[in-house]
Amino acid sequence: MAFLRFRIVSKLFLRKRCSLTLKLLCFTLPVIVFCEFLIYYIVIIQCHWPQVKTQTPEDSEQTSESVLKAMFLADTHLLGEIQGHWLDKLRREWQMERAFQTALWLLQPEVVFILGDIFDEGKWSSSQAWSDDVRRFQKMFRHPAHTELIVIVGNHDIGFHYEMTELKLKRFSQVFNFTSEKLVTRKGINFVLVNSVAMEGDGCKICRAAEAKLAELSHRLNCSLQKPSNYQKECRNVDKLPPSSSILLQVCLRPYFVSVRIIG
Repeated sequence: MAFLRFRIVSKLFLRKRCSLTLKLLCFTLPVIVFCEFLIYYIVIIQCHWPQVKTQTPEDSEQTSESVLKAMFLADTHLLGEIQGHWLDKLRREWQMERAFQTALWLLQPEVVFILGDIFDEGKWSSSQAWSDDVRRFQKMFRHPAHTELIVIVGNHDIGFHYEMTELKLKRFSQVFNFTSEKLVTRKGINFVLVNSVAMEGDGCKICRAAEAKLAELSHRLNCSLQKPSNYQKECRNVDKLPPSSSILLQVCLRPYFVSVRIIG
């Protein structure tokens, strides 16, 4: 008789425990889905591309072919193996990945610029740590073929001026196809990508090469803004660019902020 009562009590206890577990699951799973997936859509769907007023003749219409949809990100600072705790990295990178992938899906940008400081420890990471950081970055910021990803170097990627070396700059350039003082033209808009770490002005080898490229780009842009009838002798053999104001993209080191400047 006592054994029978024990079995009945045990069954009731198991039922209550299963019921409590089921209730916890029914509450917890929707919260996780909302906080880790749906919240990104709810927030980002409120964003929209601004209406661009182009200076065109009255009889011409503004089309999607004449407007560039560009997204700008900066300072992702993927944590490295030295200062990055595995739990911190897991949480941060999950949030960045979900935010980026959701923005790509909802906004459909044509080009995405990441304005420097991709990594937090690129300035001192070993070859193995660098490869691991790159692998994580490529997973997080994967993108469809119709979206172009353009990355600019920052001081945390190759170090400040006194830490910058040709090796660090080369390995960054090989992964991200970045060239210091590079010109990118999309839909008639000129973007000048600058390695601001090399703008120290002390005559270092990397600095001299970067300054020479920047001077060459400046000459091409200035010549392109002139009317053909006003071409000077030094502009006659220069490859012309779209005659628009240029956008300078770089990481400003003093003070510490990312710079997007209009030149024109």
